[in-house]
This record gives sequence, structure tokens and C-alpha cells, in this order.
Amino acid sequence: MSERELNLDVDVTVRDARTAVLSVGGELDMETADRLEDHLTEQLRQGRSHLVLDLSALGFMDSSGLNVLIRAFQKAREIGGDLYLAAPTPAVRRILEITGVTTTTPPHADLAEALAAADGTR
Repeated sequence: MSERELNLDVDVTVRDARTAVLSVGGELDMETADRLEDHLTEQLRQGRSHLVLDLSALGFMDSSGLNVLIRAFQKAREIGGDLYLAAPTPAVRRILEITGVTTTTPPHADLAEALAAADGTR
């Protein structure tokens, strides 16, 4: 039996010295969460404290993925930044709402709105 292919795409676009956009697509679960966490950690390590996550292509997220987002939010806040969630799909929005994440990190309708919020916090 072959190993299941990991179904998570993460594209990173560095916007400026303090901001990176991570476009996340596929499934964010126990098997793929480390991949996203590695990308987020690297951006924070490079001094990019404003992380914008474009979730418009993320079809599924479980508690492992949720934990990655929460840790990234905490780490970004510790260094004076923030985490911005853009355009979550209905399934992803639902888990964010059920777990209360939307109270601390309200999702933005689209990427442009999230980028405007990130630009406005400097």
C-alpha cells in the first residue's frame, strides 16, 4: 500500500520586510499541519510579524491545523505583529467559529481586506 500523498499547498509571498502572505490550499490536518507551521515559523524568524493567511482554497481543517493557527497568532503577537485570516471557506469558517477563534482573530472577507488590515496596524 502506498503512502497517502499530503494534500496541502502553501505558497509564500513576501510583501515587505514585515508582512508575508501565505496562500494555503488543500487539507490542513494532522498529517500536514507541520508543513504550514514550518512556513509560519520561518516567516516569523525572518522578522515578518504580520502574517496574512489566504484560506480561500483550504477545503478542510481539523484541530491540528487550528492549533497551528493559534500558536502562530500567539507568536506573532509576542513580537508586535498579528495573524490575519482571509476568505476562509465555509467549512473552515465553521471550525473557526465553533472554537471561538473568530473572537480573537476575525476573518476578513477577502485577501485585499486582510492586507488593508495588516497595513493599518503599523
